[in-house]
Amino acid sequence: MRLDEIHIRDPFILTDGGKYYMYGTGKHTGGLGFDVYASDDLVAWSEPREVFRADASFWATRDFWAPEVHKYQGAYYMFASFKHPERCRATQILRADRPDGRFAPIAEPATPHDWECLDGTLYVEDSKPYIVFCHEWVQVHDGEIRALELSDDLTHTVGEPKLLFRASEPEWALKGARDHVTDGPFMYRTKSGRLLMLWASFSDSGYVEAIAASDNGRIDGKWNHIGLLFRENGGHGMLFHALDGSLKFILHQPNTSPYERPKLFDVVDDGDTLRIV
Repeated sequence: MRLDEIHIRDPFILTDGGKYYMYGTGKHTGGLGFDVYASDDLVAWSEPREVFRADASFWATRDFWAPEVHKYQGAYYMFASFKHPERCRATQILRADRPDGRFAPIAEPATPHDWECLDGTLYVEDSKPYIVFCHEWVQVHDGEIRALELSDDLTHTVGEPKLLFRASEPEWALKGARDHVTDGPFMYRTKSGRLLMLWASFSDSGYVEAIAASDNGRIDGKWNHIGLLFRENGGHGMLFHALDGSLKFILHQPNTSPYERPKLFDVVDDGDTLRIV
């Protein structure tokens, strides 16, 4: 399969063991699970392989969204968002011994039970793991991105969620809108040590991928908005290093169903920010 034949949103690629593993929000599992696609070269991809499917004991019944897989302490951890009509949307952490699964939940959802949350990602600083996630606009109107420390084994949270920023803060944010969206945070440290966050929202040009930077290089810094990485109605992207060491950026585009597909770009890290080649 080629990328343009794979119908997923929110693509996420893990490079591991000389291969690439791509996850995303898709349809092949009937909306109640997640697949992985494998590749040796980022061009030819395998047919989807199911890595998680909810059984009758699982709490969520819809909106299985945005799976991402991180290698952490020798295992593979999936952070994904789920919903039940009588419960708030939440990010839950699942574990597997291999990148192609199968994944199983390790604990209750990691985000606050009475908050509508989504798109949690893993970030590790000074050996401390954090979940960086969105407090969703459907509950707070001005969507937020927050960070919450996790235990070393990722099974429970430590302390309270810290507000990093709100969706309305950038100068490019929609003016006069009642609601402002935060989607898909992804953490990246540049070659000079600057801590950046990619995240998605809406501007006058549609769905966009934005860059924010911490002023002290740490998760608890002041987050400044330093521009848009992609402004052509695509987003919910992430960065990864290819097997040759080059930096890649993948997102879905357009942000219109059923036309969205994964799109892959080369990216330059100049130490201060990122730009698509």
